[in-house]
Amino acid sequence: MSDFLAAEDRALLERNGLATFDALWAKQLDAVDEPNTSRGGWSSVYRLELEGQGYYLKRQSNYLTRTLYRPLGEPSFSREFRNISLYRQRRIPALQAAFFGERKVKGEHRAMLLTRALDGWNDLDSLLEQWPQLSDDQQRAILRACGQLAHTLHAVGQVHGCFYPKHIFLQATADGYAAQLIDLEKTRPLLFGWRDRVKDLEPLLRRAPQWSEAQVRYLLAAYLEQPEDSALVDTWHQRLTARRSHKENR
Repeated sequence: MSDFLAAEDRALLERNGLATFDALWAKQLDAVDEPNTSRGGWSSVYRLELEGQGYYLKRQSNYLTRTLYRPLGEPSFSREFRNISLYRQRRIPALQAAFFGERKVKGEHRAMLLTRALDGWNDLDSLLEQWPQLSDDQQRAILRACGQLAHTLHAVGQVHGCFYPKHIFLQATADGYAAQLIDLEKTRPLLFGWRDRVKDLEPLLRRAPQWSEAQVRYLLAAYLEQPEDSALVDTWHQRLTARRSHKENR
């Protein structure tokens, strides 16, 4: 079975004897949290440090996701790796894979995904906790980066499916913030126009109560590439407010 090994990471992994599935599977590491044991198998995440470069190594066994296209199931990491590759092809800023592989060993279906750690980046959740302490310029730069990230995603015909603050990572730059996405397992094609787009965006706004109406409009202006006072921003704000009200009153 063919494994994926990123060209950028090959030399580092080879120097440390970790450029194969078996070597990475056997590597003794401490899990960063409790293993997930649903779906009849297990899935766990580990931190790996190699010569100052951080990674997250994710291993799972018989942890299968069943869909219409794969009714017998496949490892959830297989789907995540496909989406990581798709994001890279379509130039959607997102986490990067260093290694991926699958094995079937005596009835056990193993899968493993190694991604580069986003050291030096902060998830939006942590920035929202500091929101009152951030300057107006910082707040606007973060809102603009989130809006532009959503625009890039939807412009190439994809919805994230979990567009939450904990899945958006940001890093300060010379002229604002860069933003990228993690947790791509639920990504799917954008099929239903503005309805899909509203459905993707609304959870972000619902989970960011720190944002004022003016700040939401600023984010939407960046997303729509329109002035803040435009009729299109008005329309989208109304759509998102209606969906948020519906979700909160269910």
